[in-house]
Amino acid sequence: MPVIDVYMWAGRTPEQKKNIIKGITDVFVKDGVPAGAVTVILHDIPKEDWGTAGKSADEA
Repeated sequence: MPVIDVYMWAGRTPEQKKNIIKGITDVFVKDGVPAGAVTVILHDIPKEDWGTAGKSADEA
């Protein structure tokens, strides 16, 4: 049973999130994994909580 954690900046619409979940699930289904066995967890991270190269993403 695959569990996929997706960390991304906050701000996507509910429809976009549904598309992401469906798309990731479809990749596993094409490889023979039953859709019911795939779990996708989306983590919305505010840009001010995401840092790269010593700066938060909202500063970039």
